[in-house]
Amino acid sequence: MTADLEKAKQRLAEKRAEIEAHSAMSADARSTVELDQVAVGRLSRMDAMQQQAVAEAAERARQRDLVRIEMAERRIATGDYGTCDACGEEIPDGRLAIDPMATRCVKCAD
Repeated sequence: MTADLEKAKQRLAEKRAEIEAHSAMSADARSTVELDQVAVGRLSRMDAMQQQAVAEAAERARQRDLVRIEMAERRIATGDYGTCDACGEEIPDGRLAIDPMATRCVKCAD
């Protein structure tokens, strides 16, 4: 395997830190929307609820990526990192540089 495991570990750690930082920054956006009619008008509340839903969806995507990072770290530990789950061929380093959590080569990712 040609995958540089130290670079992969570094990329995964950087990605984890980025995700956790975004998650912390968006905590307020995911908080419960106040329904106080005096403080916020009806349309503003609807807009706030929509923004909250978008923030929650983004958080779910971040949580899925954290799981993918954990899975990639396990593949590194077991020696399976950089091998396509579908065909067993090596995943090119360029693909792993773009997505260090990739489990399939470009051909099999379609």
